[in-house]
Amino acid sequence: MLEVIPFVLKGKIRKEVMFALTKPKHPNVIAKEINKHLSTTSRAIKELLDKELVKCLNPNDSNYKLYDLTDLGRFVLEEIKKSY
Repeated sequence: MLEVIPFVLKGKIRKEVMFALTKPKHPNVIAKEINKHLSTTSRAIKELLDKELVKCLNPNDSNYKLYDLTDLGRFVLEEIKKSY
């Protein structure tokens, strides 16, 4: 479980996306908050989805997907806040 912490820390954008997900958000909103291109933000979200740190709350909606941290993602974020 803790082996994903280095994965998050090695990716500056991944870390910024996780910190931005204090509540469910659309990738456009996250991209604006972290001042990155949507494509860069979307790639980071996909990487976090693959590690089960982020989940899509409405996968059947093709127009406005919302993403949030999973329980594992919240745990990892709290560990990062405490230790790094």
